[in-house]
Amino acid sequence: MLWRRESQRLKALLMGRNLSDGLLAKLIIYVLLSIVAYLYLQPLLYMITTMLKTVSDLLDPSVKWIPRVVTWENLTKAYEGLRYPEALRNTAVIALTCSLVQVLVCSMTGYALARLAIPFKGLITALVLLTFLIPPQVIIIPLYVIFSKLGLLNSLFVFLVPAIFGQGLKGALFILIFRQFFKSQPPSLEEAAKLDGASVARLYFRIMLPLAQSACLVVFLFSFIWYWNMYYEPSMFLAKGFTPLSIRLDNLEEVLNPSLLSSQESVNNPVTEGTKMAAAFLIIFPPMLIFMFLQRWFITGIERTGIVE
Repeated sequence: MLWRRESQRLKALLMGRNLSDGLLAKLIIYVLLSIVAYLYLQPLLYMITTMLKTVSDLLDPSVKWIPRVVTWENLTKAYEGLRYPEALRNTAVIALTCSLVQVLVCSMTGYALARLAIPFKGLITALVLLTFLIPPQVIIIPLYVIFSKLGLLNSLFVFLVPAIFGQGLKGALFILIFRQFFKSQPPSLEEAAKLDGASVARLYFRIMLPLAQSACLVVFLFSFIWYWNMYYEPSMFLAKGFTPLSIRLDNLEEVLNPSLLSSQESVNNPVTEGTKMAAAFLIIFPPMLIFMFLQRWFITGIERTGIVE
């Protein structure tokens, strides 16, 4: 009897009353989470260790993760090669300005498509979805001609003007996110205000927009990250002057080694690999820092906006 009682207690300890309560189930979950975390963190760890290596460590195949000598020279070269303060300011201005504009414009459009009785609303929603499905490469030449005639090239307005009209980077997706959120709200929230004679603008700014804080945060973070990391559009519209970090990273090899004329030599050059990894780390560090502080509200916002649905 004592042996059977002890075996049952051991089984309850290992397996638990529920599937996720036992030590064995928790161990399996922790192992799986550790594997997934390693898969996501491995590129970042490789980037950090590579940028801290000297040239001799980069050329030595036996040195993979831990450098023999830690050096900050690669970080200094990347900082100077990118002209980091200027490029960071340009990128931050583009990302912050366009993201805030997209939050306001896309929320207004999503509210109109979800709550207002406007003609051809279904057709407009279908057209918004169609703009999301069209690749940017298809319309890049007409956009370039339009911006060139308006004198907007090499300036912030090549991104700000489309964002103002709800057609910024992934603008259609953000409109659909807000439409889904406002559509899920009960009509009783607006009925009392309508009886008091509140206008549509007052309903939106005083009632619906404060309720959409979680959706606004999700859209802002998505828009900020996409504007921060975009490369194709700046390479077409920002050839000189007002260039973000992504363009500076592409031209970093020419700044570091002007003598390397062959692109193949540039890619396979191990001497500058540490510097390029340091430059990539400098680029991803600000949005990574922002996400670390806002991840709690970001995850909550995704749950409330109905993106999963």
